[in-house]
Amino acid sequence: MRYISKFEEELEVFSALGSEVRVSILNLLIKNGRMSMNDLAQALDLSNGALTPHIRKLEGCGLIRVNTDISRHGNLKICEPHLEKILFVFSGNQQQHNEFRSHLRVGQYSSCSVYPTCGLSSADSLIGDVDDPRYFTHWKHYEADILWFTKGYVEYMIPCVIPRHSRIEQISVSMELSSEAPGSNPHWPSDLHFYLNGTLLGVWTSPGDFADVPGLFTPEWWFPNWNQYGLIKTLEIRSDGTFMDDLKISPVTIGELNVTGKAPMYLRIAVPDAARHIGGLTLFGRDFGNYNQDIEFRILYSV
Repeated sequence: MRYISKFEEELEVFSALGSEVRVSILNLLIKNGRMSMNDLAQALDLSNGALTPHIRKLEGCGLIRVNTDISRHGNLKICEPHLEKILFVFSGNQQQHNEFRSHLRVGQYSSCSVYPTCGLSSADSLIGDVDDPRYFTHWKHYEADILWFTKGYVEYMIPCVIPRHSRIEQISVSMELSSEAPGSNPHWPSDLHFYLNGTLLGVWTSPGDFADVPGLFTPEWWFPNWNQYGLIKTLEIRSDGTFMDDLKISPVTIGELNVTGKAPMYLRIAVPDAARHIGGLTLFGRDFGNYNQDIEFRILYSV
């Protein structure tokens, strides 16, 4: 999610949106997830040369991403949406904050405890044997771009390089998630619990484990009846509570947590024994699922 409250600093975004062609490009990418430059040009009845400046404009202001896909698309330029939401803040009373952004691969957890069914994989191959929790402590787990387990947890040390005595005002975490069913099952609820430094932030119920179509970024060698893609979700800890995609899931506020730039912060994602629906967790990284991203963190702070 991108917050815009100082409009004079975002003129490039408004300029990019002030074109019917560029709006059409965004609509096509939102509908299809990702498209090659050739496919976009054909859909819009434009030459590649005429399309290129529009793509550069959208990429320059962060509305889309452009990647070169050599392995599966013959060195084609592939375009995809970069932002899930843009929030325009019109209140003049909004406090201005500094911002720190970072990301982690799904395999870069600092601790874990998982139970089968479970496994990890990089974009190239499985890491060890499936359903063997020991491989979650194998040194190659840092390379994982997908992981799954039936119950237990993974915990991440949130990257946060800000002035040590800063006060953190908001934490946002964007990630692609699903349940973990044996094989797959779109109707397989799982109560995912989120903790910060041991404090339960809230619970979100994943509706299922999806394999009806291949994930847009899931490698072609991946097993067709295994986890293909998830749902992109944004967890936010704010001054007015904790939210999942702007839906409040608990009254826990950032002030209650008393987090600063001085001490480490740990985000735990768990399916505990006490959960009503023990349906597992799948976490998708950049090279799996429908979204070309890792676990992305956004921290607002004041000094």
